[in-house]
Amino acid sequence: MKKAAEPKPPEELTFEQALEELDALVRKMESGDLGLDESIGAYRRGADLARYCQERLGQAEQEIRKLDNDVLKSLSPDEMRGTEP
Repeated sequence: MKKAAEPKPPEELTFEQALEELDALVRKMESGDLGLDESIGAYRRGADLARYCQERLGQAEQEIRKLDNDVLKSLSPDEMRGTEP
């Protein structure tokens, strides 16, 4: 029986690729079709992908702060909807 190819390390994926793979893993785990060992492997891979995505989002936020000269502010729900009084 041929063994599946090792997945790329998260660092070799784009943010979008990692997020897509994480989403697919979650759906597969929620389906209940994985055995125990497969579930543990999927959980480990998912944790690595989630950690990578969080790091990338943090890096993106830092870059945006630099671009905005550290003036990044939280928006109120009304500002987000464009209904600010």
